Amino acid sequence: MILKDKTLVTTNSAKLKAGQKQELDVAFYLRRAFKDHPQVFVFNDVKFKHNGESAQIDHLIVYTYGFILIESKSITGEVAINQHQEWSRSYRGQWQGMPSPIKQVELQLAVLKSLVRDNAPQLLPKMFGKIQQNFGGRAWHSICAISSNAIINRDNTPKTLEERLVKSEFIADKLLDIMKLPASIPNALHFFSTNTRPWFSEESLVRICEFLLEQNITPATQLKPDAIASSLNEPSPIYQNETPTLAPTSITPITQEQPNVVNDVNLQCKQCNNQTTLKARPGRYGYFVTCGECDTNTPMKTSCPQCTSANTKVSKRKDLYSLVCGDCENTALFKFD
Repeated sequence: MILKDKTLVTTNSAKLKAGQKQELDVAFYLRRAFKDHPQVFVFNDVKFKHNGESAQIDHLIVYTYGFILIESKSITGEVAINQHQEWSRSYRGQWQGMPSPIKQVELQLAVLKSLVRDNAPQLLPKMFGKIQQNFGGRAWHSICAISSNAIINRDNTPKTLEERLVKSEFIADKLLDIMKLPASIPNALHFFSTNTRPWFSEESLVRICEFLLEQNITPATQLKPDAIASSLNEPSPIYQNETPTLAPTSITPITQEQPNVVNDVNLQCKQCNNQTTLKARPGRYGYFVTCGECDTNTPMKTSCPQCTSANTKVSKRKDLYSLVCGDCENTALFKFD
């Protein structure tokens, strides 16, 4: 399930454009593989702050057994890593050193791990009502997704590092190999299986995902994905200092009224058309409402009330539920009587 899409900014920097293009490519493959997966939750482009440290994560996967962080790296030409784990890249026949994206994503992982561990009491239940669970035993992985047109020189790359490098088009295969998901979501009978990995309950997954959405630092501006050119070339290895120019349109809080915009969604039970006693709930396939009259469940995801597009997603912040349209960008609040 895709819980957070990539937020784009306008820029005249070819380097930043290429980076955004690479992140969009990886996000595309993640959407194709996991948009309807009940055990995999995808966050693209999230930023957290904790204990004075910040982490900008290109792609975050939360799944039944843990977390995977993905660093997207746009590279045109060849990249090589020596036995000391030092990175270098070539462009137009010239080689130069570059920062290790693996080290970068490891630093981000440390911040995220500290954030969720310090908030374990609100994210994980107590065992037998007394012993507070923590994130010990959960899986933590970090990998690097490199541009599909790059050449990876693996001759001297340490084996442990080589396994964490993947071309964009193979990202889903790599993730499935890491996650090793069961055919169904684990339950109490999971204790009697040969798979002994600690897992998150459905309730814990919902809490963790909602917490991460609330903790994400939302930028003041965003741009539709089609504003980025479909074909981008990487610039010279020696980049000029360029400051991105952000689009002037700011994100409007979902509670603010806008003229000529439909800001309410009136749901009704799909079975009895009741609108008055609906209770919103989270589920493995997204948010839904339960009818108080006939006890039928109805998905909250519906067409945009402004433009009728089906490209919508349901978002929750505290007790407010909203429907966000990916086409007209209208945000409408769900209205419960």
